[in-house]
Amino acid sequence: MAHLTRRTILHATGFAGAAAPLGLMAPRVFASSRPTASALTFGTPPICHASAEAPVTVVEGPRRNLKLTWNAGAICTVGVPVAQTKGYFEKRNLNVELINFGGSTDQLLEAIATGKADAGVGMALRWLKPLEQGFDVRITTATHGGCMRLLAAKASGITKLEDLKGKTVGASDMSAPDKNFFSIRLAKLGIDPISDVQWKVFPADLLPIALQKGEVQAFTQGDPLGWVIRDRDGLTEVATNLTGEYAHRACCVLGVRGSLLRDDRAAAAAITEAVLEAQEFVTTNPDAAAAIFAPYSPVAKPDQLAAMLRSHTHNHHPVGADLRQEIAAYVEELKAISVIKPSTNADRFSDRVYANVLG
Repeated sequence: MAHLTRRTILHATGFAGAAAPLGLMAPRVFASSRPTASALTFGTPPICHASAEAPVTVVEGPRRNLKLTWNAGAICTVGVPVAQTKGYFEKRNLNVELINFGGSTDQLLEAIATGKADAGVGMALRWLKPLEQGFDVRITTATHGGCMRLLAAKASGITKLEDLKGKTVGASDMSAPDKNFFSIRLAKLGIDPISDVQWKVFPADLLPIALQKGEVQAFTQGDPLGWVIRDRDGLTEVATNLTGEYAHRACCVLGVRGSLLRDDRAAAAAITEAVLEAQEFVTTNPDAAAAIFAPYSPVAKPDQLAAMLRSHTHNHHPVGADLRQEIAAYVEELKAISVIKPSTNADRFSDRVYANVLG
């Protein structure tokens, strides 16, 4: 097994973004017999930055070969090609093969759990339900917040989430993270996202056409497509995951296979550090990061990608106890919209699906 040097590239930010107190939520979908992590009130955390002189985990011996899965079309995964291009994997003695994975989340997590890949980057609100099934995958860090948008035509008069009651909202699929996120937001406003809103599925690139035809009155979409369509079609941005309690909540995560943690913790720490170093590069160099990502995104120009990156919170990437609390908050919220089983204990769940490799 490789020897692990001092590992911490940064200390996690404090946790904010906990769910609102239960008394403020819709009574039917948010009822609970006891307060949990997501029902507590936390102060706004400081935003942490990695020190340029932070210790670096270097895997000893021959260069370690790892496979990292990512969605090359999603700007929220920008840290992956940045880490590769800037040599952050290599300087930790890793040779990382990037795999653009286009299958379902269940297939992705199974691929990681069974060793077909060693790690992957994805959306917390898409991963947590499949992780409930027990895949041997552990989340070692979040990477950033932002990138989900809810859009409507200006002529519709829809300007806030409350206006969606009784409306039809488009989504790319019924398990989409943006669909889950805005369902959570609706539930907190007392609007049942199951009975008070009708959801209709369209391929992502056909959502604006469905809006134009009146088949939906609004739709959810992630960046870069959401940003591009909003500006191209002059749509109203009704809501994002960058405001209120979610301004300091991460949405994207890095997961590694459990056997890698058990057999080669140094490699798990090293790949986590490399991705976090890349997130800091994105924060301080959004134009350069956009140029690195541009070949993967034909729908958006580099200046648009850079603007998206500036709007996201790539300097918010909790690890350790702070990551665990954010996962627990999401689990409570997903229980409230009937995605996670109501009997699931959020604290025990988050303990099971996260790992602190940098502590």
